[in-house]
Amino acid sequence: MTSYQFAAVRYAAIVAFGGFIFGLDAALISGVVRDVTEVFDLSAFQVGLVVGSPGYGVLFALLMAGYFADKLGRKKTLQIIASLYVISAVTSAIAPTYETLVAARFLGGLAFTSLSLASMYIGEIAPPKARGKLVAMNQMAIVVGLSAAYLSVFGVHWLSEQETGWVSSLKIDSETWRWMLGVEIVPALLWVLLLFSIPESPRWLVLRGRNEEAKQVLAKLLPPEQCEEELQAICDSSHHGHQDRTVWHQLQDLFSPAIRKALIIAVVIAFFQQTVGINAVMFYAPIIFEQVGLGTNAALFNGVYIGLISVVATALALALIDRLGRRILIIVGLVVAGVSLLSCAWAFSNATYTLSAEALASLAEYLDVSGLQGLLGVTFDSDLSFKAALAEHLGPKLARDNEAVLFQYAATMNSTVILLGVLAFIAAFQFSIGPVMWVLFSELFPIHVRSIAIPAMALVASIVSAMVQQLFPIQLEVMGSSGVFLSYGVSAVLALVLLAWLMPETKGKTIEEIETMLASSKEQIVDNKQ
Repeated sequence: MTSYQFAAVRYAAIVAFGGFIFGLDAALISGVVRDVTEVFDLSAFQVGLVVGSPGYGVLFALLMAGYFADKLGRKKTLQIIASLYVISAVTSAIAPTYETLVAARFLGGLAFTSLSLASMYIGEIAPPKARGKLVAMNQMAIVVGLSAAYLSVFGVHWLSEQETGWVSSLKIDSETWRWMLGVEIVPALLWVLLLFSIPESPRWLVLRGRNEEAKQVLAKLLPPEQCEEELQAICDSSHHGHQDRTVWHQLQDLFSPAIRKALIIAVVIAFFQQTVGINAVMFYAPIIFEQVGLGTNAALFNGVYIGLISVVATALALALIDRLGRRILIIVGLVVAGVSLLSCAWAFSNATYTLSAEALASLAEYLDVSGLQGLLGVTFDSDLSFKAALAEHLGPKLARDNEAVLFQYAATMNSTVILLGVLAFIAAFQFSIGPVMWVLFSELFPIHVRSIAIPAMALVASIVSAMVQQLFPIQLEVMGSSGVFLSYGVSAVLALVLLAWLMPETKGKTIEEIETMLASSKEQIVDNKQ
């Protein structure tokens, strides 16, 4: 690796570390949903709001992210975002009320714009032949963060069950969920410090008329003969009548015929990346595994598998994205995702739930089973009917608080299909549409609209993500597990059809070449021969 390549990798890795913080923030909540629900006595809607509130925060922040990225620069905006992560992590861990927790997580959502800003920054400093790998590092950082979160959740839960003095004195046993959320504080502080060592984006510097500074940054990233050539290409692109454009002019350009094809492709992938249900599966993983009948401990431990598989699949994507290209990863990944999700729906639809005498004897260790005698030997053919019967005989709160152990002793289903289906879906997503979306965002849009276009596409993804997270607990109550996975599977199939038709191949091309390709084509958006 040359010194130029090392510099690009180092800067990309530092910026992508924000993805690690995002992954931590996103997955740590999965371990506290059950505890927070019991502590604050939350309804399904309130549970969705706790989990989904960062999604609402990012909606607000993305409206301003492009403005700040243009006015302050990519580097300073990232530093502000990192500081928000720190404040949110501290406040979440000490939140005294449900409302405070929602507000703290909403504040953290403001920092979720790190994903779009990281994609923007890395795309602007990366050499064309390595852009796919470097931008996809953001996704790798996310899944490493997810994996670290699941390990942390399991580790803190394990500690909370140890009967030792120091565990009690630190209140790890009584305030377990606070310690889980507090895991994020130290990495967030570290990211704030690391961001001081990166340079500003050379493309942003050119847009601000600071060409000499841009040349100095490019000199760290490219050999001298390529440095001048790249600077000239950036200057030419930046001076096509749209230097220092206002937000309004950038929005007008974004919807112009020259950029319309890129916009359509980006909107489609942003929408369907979330409707396949990835954030519902990742953020509510323990709840989903409890529906399979695994119990709380096993459900938390299976989250560790999700994290590890995510890391392996994303690493494979990084190795192949600049070799095979973006299209093939999308197509293969969505085929596997669709089959996996529909298999889970089928397995849940064939599940039955019966409380036997042996099950009641085991359940007596956890709760008063006298109210369950009327359900002895009764078989239910769906989780919906079983939950309704439990609520009727035990009361809604007692049934909800003991749902994990009740499902553990009553559920009969093909759990292997569901577990493998969930893990295969996670792997397929992290291999394809997960990293590819951010790579495409960094490639499709020309420099003069990037500070508006990339946050705008992240806004589309965030709106859909917030809806998916908010609705999952309600869907589970109304549609049952089978209906939820069926809706995600159908979405994956639709995504496959549309993206196979719309999506061009962009590997190996500069941002300026992609702009020319999309703007000058008179044919369909997709040219499979490219």
